[in-house]
Amino acid sequence: MAVPKKKSSRSRTGMRRYSTAYKMDPVTGTTCAFTHEPVRTHTVSMKSIKEGLYDAAAVKKAKKTAKKPSAKASASA
Repeated sequence: MAVPKKKSSRSRTGMRRYSTAYKMDPVTGTTCAFTHEPVRTHTVSMKSIKEGLYDAAAVKKAKKTAKKPSAKASASA
């Protein structure tokens, strides 16, 4: 098993992880629905949160109250 000769510092470890995790791939990139800035998929830009355009509680409430079509209604149609 490979063992490193020296301990890598927290700073170096963090820099390595940050650089690989936050590179934007053209396939996985999308735009924020509120500010239309490029962001990673399934995320909202920090600008929209700071400006108060995005409200997480309202989004969760809307998802809960959204009714799915019942099986009986779709079967009769």
